Amino acid sequence: MNKNRLEAFSDGVLAIIITIMVLEFKLPDGANSDALKPLLPKFLSYILSFIYIGIYWNNHHHMMHTVNQVNGKILWANLHLLFWLSLIPFATAWNGENHFAPFPMMLYGIILLMNGVAYYILQQLILKHHGKDSLLSKALGKDYKGKSSPLFYLIAVLFANYYPIVSGSIYIFVALMWLVPDKRIERIFNRE
Repeated sequence: MNKNRLEAFSDGVLAIIITIMVLEFKLPDGANSDALKPLLPKFLSYILSFIYIGIYWNNHHHMMHTVNQVNGKILWANLHLLFWLSLIPFATAWNGENHFAPFPMMLYGIILLMNGVAYYILQQLILKHHGKDSLLSKALGKDYKGKSSPLFYLIAVLFANYYPIVSGSIYIFVALMWLVPDKRIERIFNRE
C-alpha cells in the first residue's frame, strides 16, 4: 500500500490536536497584563505540549521519508500512536488548570510514555516490513534517544506524586533532548 494516505491522515490529526489545545484558552477576565497571570500555568503547559506534538510530527515526517510501502500492521500502529497523541490536549489542559498538581503531572507522564512506546512500535513494524538494510535501519543506529526517553518518562511518573517539579523538569529535559535536530535520516538520504 502507498504511504501517502497514512501521512496525510497523520498530518491532519496532528493539526487538529494542536487546534484543540489552543482552543482550551479562554479569554482573560480583564484587559490588562494582570488578567493574563492566571493563564500562565495553562500557557506553559501548552508550550511544552506544542513542542512535543511538533517533535512527533517532525520525527514521523522524517521516518515516513524512509518508507516505501505500508501494510495493515503499520496502519494500525500509526493509529495507535495517534490515539496516544490525541490524549495530550486533555493532559495539557488538566495540568494547566490545576497548576501542575501531582496526579495531573503523573498522567501527563504516562501519556508521554505511551506516546514513546507507540512510536517505538510503529518504528519496529516499519523496520520489520522494510528489512534490516532499510534506510530507517541505517539511520537509527543504536537509537540512544529513542531508548532512553521511555526510561526518563517512567522516572518522571514515579516522582510526580512526591516532586511534581522534578517530573516537569524531566519532561522539559526530554523535549529539549529531542528538540535538537536529529540529522540521522537526512545524512542517510544524502549518502544514498
